[in-house]
Amino acid sequence: MQAGESPADELEIVVPQNAAGAGNSLKRKRQCGWLKGNLWEQIALPMATTGQTLISLCNTGPLLKRSQIVMLHDMAIYDVPEAFSKKFRFWYRFKFAILHRQAQVVLTVSAFSKERICHHLGIDEARVAVIHNGADHLDRVVSDPSVLDRLKLTRGSYCVVVGSLDPRKNLQRVLDAVKQLGHLRDIKFVIVGGANPRIFDSKHVAKQPDSDQVVWAGFVSDGELKALYGDAACLVFPSLYEGFGLPPLEAMYCGCPAIVSNEASLPEVCGDAAMYCNARSVDDIAAKIALMMSDEKLRQRYSEMGLRHVQQFRWDRAASKLLQVLYGESYAKTAQHAMPSSAS
Repeated sequence: MQAGESPADELEIVVPQNAAGAGNSLKRKRQCGWLKGNLWEQIALPMATTGQTLISLCNTGPLLKRSQIVMLHDMAIYDVPEAFSKKFRFWYRFKFAILHRQAQVVLTVSAFSKERICHHLGIDEARVAVIHNGADHLDRVVSDPSVLDRLKLTRGSYCVVVGSLDPRKNLQRVLDAVKQLGHLRDIKFVIVGGANPRIFDSKHVAKQPDSDQVVWAGFVSDGELKALYGDAACLVFPSLYEGFGLPPLEAMYCGCPAIVSNEASLPEVCGDAAMYCNARSVDDIAAKIALMMSDEKLRQRYSEMGLRHVQQFRWDRAASKLLQVLYGESYAKTAQHAMPSSAS
């Protein structure tokens, strides 16, 4: 290491030949291999990092790589198997069963996920380190308010519901709750997200109702999502299962009050900065939405609490924690930003 350099400067990102724009801000980047997708990950990546330690941060990694640190984001494939297609379920259970034996250290994103990893994979908790996600990536996103005109929305008169049609997101109960909110006729509910039939079991996907209060936005750009957060009356996020739960923190970062479920990792991540609902009760979801929407001072209070709370979830802190795992406590404060799959 040269004078003035940090341990982070020694890290190199390795990407496939077809990667577009990956790691442009990093000092060291290497493109390798002609393969794509899973084949690149399982064959080209371990070959390109022979003799090096690979850091795989994306819930996966090459099965034949011995010197590896891998991040597993959750154990949904075990805890809620009915949410996934049979192929996806089989592949990830097979992959996790091997990866945890290959990895020197297993990283995860919450204490909740750590407990589930240790439970399902039989890992000693000393081998699992928790690194929380950040929300300040939104600083780099330019808000695109044109989405409000496109969806015919008025500032402060809609709630955002973020998440795919994955049944874990509990969208069906939100839609059922909307039916109880006829007295809030001027309020729209904007559903952001979609479904991938190769991953999710389509039998459990929520059915789209015929309601003029529900706006189906589908997939939106990062800029559009930031604008939707910034002008929404609140976020509704009654998810049944999250390894971390980033949308509530992103909403808080934009000053949007959040209604979240009391399930899985969400109380750990959101602390006292969110209003909690019983995610398995349509009546309670509806009641919490009605409460939030009927009290402007309450919304402002949750907005302010969220803005304060989310400041502890920053990517420089995540990078510092990662360097602490790699190099020890003395190097932890030198990190400036976290990185995707990389080798050192």
